[in-house]
Amino acid sequence: MDNVLENTSDGISDDEKAAYVSMKGVGHKYDPRPDAPMVVQDIDLDIHRHEFVAVVGPSGCGKSTLLRMVAGLLIPSHGQVSVFNLPVTEPRDDVGIVFQKANLLPWLTVRKNVLFPLKHKYGRYSANDEKRANELLEMAGLTQFADKMPDELSGGMQQRVGIIRALLLNPDILLMDEPFSALDALTREQIGFDLLDIWKEHPKTVLFITHSISEAVLLADRILVMSKRPGTVLDLINVDLPRPRSQKTINSPRFAELTDLIRGHIYETNTPA
Repeated sequence: MDNVLENTSDGISDDEKAAYVSMKGVGHKYDPRPDAPMVVQDIDLDIHRHEFVAVVGPSGCGKSTLLRMVAGLLIPSHGQVSVFNLPVTEPRDDVGIVFQKANLLPWLTVRKNVLFPLKHKYGRYSANDEKRANELLEMAGLTQFADKMPDELSGGMQQRVGIIRALLLNPDILLMDEPFSALDALTREQIGFDLLDIWKEHPKTVLFITHSISEAVLLADRILVMSKRPGTVLDLINVDLPRPRSQKTINSPRFAELTDLIRGHIYETNTPA
């Protein structure tokens, strides 16, 4: 967005104070019958400019449903989801999505896969667009693979391509739906650090869905912890770990305290008596 807002008396602009993403009393069920069970219910959450918010919870609690409502792919059964103070009724160009799989087109090179959203939307792309694609590839350490085909890349490389493809249109908001779930543990940890580097160079407002508690603590500013279905908010935790984060962060006592706190919420609340 190109909105320019005046600074307030406390030195913080209205743009920084306002929530970029807002959920108020949000609930959803896929079956329209009145007695059908809810998938998620009573979700309240505000995400501010350049904030990284992760969502964790047990399988089936509705994490991806939340993301799909923010993306405009689902309309909530109850409550309202807003982006930039406007109700979400359809997908938006200023919201980028990274899915569980990179879903690269196998007949296009890496560079052309990155440029594909522009080709698909406008039917063409410019020399400046190619320059930006090359800059993003360089930032992600993929310059030497720009002319390779997707099946010549590792899983981690393919996911990095998926991330920078989502960044090409320069969205204000980036939604990430378990983007590293198919990767092995070592690759997953490394690409987490890669994502932090990319986010530092190109700050975005991020909603990140994951099953990994440690991944959420490593990446996020705040973590929304959800209950089992119907998914509700168990806690909203501030991650008070300094940035930039590194392997030392993972080894710190506070990192262990935060992961233990979240595990306690999930396992104690969701274990039958």
